[in-house]
Amino acid sequence: MFRRTFWFTTGVAAGVWATTKVNRKLKQLTPESLAATAANKALEAGERLKDRAVGFAVDVRDNMARREAELGDALGLNAPVDPDRELPAVRHHAAIENRNDPTYVDRTTYSYNRNEDH
Repeated sequence: MFRRTFWFTTGVAAGVWATTKVNRKLKQLTPESLAATAANKALEAGERLKDRAVGFAVDVRDNMARREAELGDALGLNAPVDPDRELPAVRHHAAIENRNDPTYVDRTTYSYNRNEDH
């Protein structure tokens, strides 16, 4: 009698366990659950890509600053300025032509149209 009760209880427990396992798997395979799983995976992938892109951008910015410093040193742009050295005079360019200037050339008398003579 005890043997039959043991095997009956074992069978019931195995049946409950198998039924629970199958129901969980069926719930995982519903369209809503599959869509939610896919959305979660996509969000995780997006986060990983964003983290890598931010890391790449930081690396690029650091290397760019280092290279700019190297070029500045090579061109002498980062050299200290000597206060005793005189700077060159500022050159002004007129925005409007000065017709009284002796170097002024009246361009209205010259034609640059290649098709005018033909």
